[in-house]
Amino acid sequence: MSANALTLSEDQAEAFDHVTEVLQGAGIDLVDSTLTPMAEGKTRVMALMGKAGSGKTLLLAELYKALESAGVEVVSGDYESRRARDKRKLAILAPTNKAASVLRMRGVPATTIHRILYSPVYDPEYEKVAEWLAGHGTRPELEGLTDSALDRAKVSYATHKSIPAALASAGLRGSDFITGWKRREDPLDVGFIDEASMLDQRQFEDLCEIFPTLVLFGDPAQLAPVNQSGEMVFDRLDPPQKLMLNRIHRQVADNPILDLAHALADPQVDFQTFEDMIEETSRRDERVVWSGRVEVDHMARSPVLVWRNATRVRLIQAFRSVYGAPAEELVPGEPLICDGIELPLKHRKKRLDLEARGLIKGAQVVYLGPGRRSGFSRLHVIGAEDPQVSAASIVKIEKPDEEDPFIPYAARMGAVFLHGAAVTIHKAQGSQWDTVQVFAPDLFVAHRMNRIEAGQPLWKRLAYVAITRAQDRLIWVVRNRLSKPTTPLRIDDLRAASITPLSLAPEDATPDG
Repeated sequence: MSANALTLSEDQAEAFDHVTEVLQGAGIDLVDSTLTPMAEGKTRVMALMGKAGSGKTLLLAELYKALESAGVEVVSGDYESRRARDKRKLAILAPTNKAASVLRMRGVPATTIHRILYSPVYDPEYEKVAEWLAGHGTRPELEGLTDSALDRAKVSYATHKSIPAALASAGLRGSDFITGWKRREDPLDVGFIDEASMLDQRQFEDLCEIFPTLVLFGDPAQLAPVNQSGEMVFDRLDPPQKLMLNRIHRQVADNPILDLAHALADPQVDFQTFEDMIEETSRRDERVVWSGRVEVDHMARSPVLVWRNATRVRLIQAFRSVYGAPAEELVPGEPLICDGIELPLKHRKKRLDLEARGLIKGAQVVYLGPGRRSGFSRLHVIGAEDPQVSAASIVKIEKPDEEDPFIPYAARMGAVFLHGAAVTIHKAQGSQWDTVQVFAPDLFVAHRMNRIEAGQPLWKRLAYVAITRAQDRLIWVVRNRLSKPTTPLRIDDLRAASITPLSLAPEDATPDG
């Protein structure tokens, strides 16, 4: 058993050693910290699975530290050194920006799967700075960059491990040092994929083409992708390729939210019994709240989680109404969800700009205000490394009992957004919020319909995913009511939090018709 067993549980240590054996077969020896060149051959795939609280993230973090200590280069989505092309490499990926940001907040330099498929092309002069920051070159001397600016960049990179963030701290914008984007042509090396339950088969096959060694981290109790009939990609792996982590009681013994999530595995627990458990827990622990209404103050930053689309639309309309948002325009502070990008093929580069900088389908965004030209929006992309963006936008506000959404304003092409005050539980996978509100009447409907998915009552799978989105506080909403806001919508905290005010798509370059 490895030395890491001192800090890991028994099943985590077993999984750590199993991954160590897989990596050793790929030429990476974590015991002796020796590396041999990457060999070509069939992709090695391993899945580490476990429910919430089993320690998957801790294990991923420990494996990352061990690989970095052994001399493996960690590849991010913002820069890849040409001087390090012969080094062994690790990329830590997640399906969404929000999921990647959860890892980054825990010290793991993760990026999105989409981001790793495309590489930024740097201006040759500023590439010298990037090489120096990454530890592969000497301190550069560039006209326009003072010693103090370079020092700020060095401090920023040590903190955030982001080249664009570091260069932004030196006073540069993305358009100063990134000249374009290109599709990755060369394979990578080792890939760690978090939230692997969200992968569909096509994404999995794409990853297998890029990575000779692939380790999936996933929760088999979550909801499968909607296009895969309840099946997850690791379900098709052979038994020797899969390892199950058990719950770590010593780490989650005082977590009532996880207690409730794991109680759903008991076949004797029906919907009424489960709600009784929630109500009883709420009486003794403030981290679980039994509520007769949706608390609107939380909806701008953490959406209400629902099952039915009709419920989602009604809650969004109620949210806009209580804040006095006019039908014909958005109010700064309103939450949005990116629903894709509508650009023709001739604007492929601009599409790559948008997607590579965070505006991919499912990205959570806060509206900051209109841009300088009609149809443009200033946005804050939640969880993105460079959150402040400006882009041509198409905003759709759905209304109850109306088939076509109302569009308060729009560019003719650009990033498409739906309102984000409420989202479906399916869309919430991979995300976490400090406080999560679950709209229980929707789950009761799923219970009454008696639907089964992958051998489990659907309402239980929905409840499990919804509950485990909460980091600190769970609000179980049992009535179709909405509170009044106690404060106006705000954006000042987002502006203050931004470390890289880069323009995603300059308004004189992105097409708006």
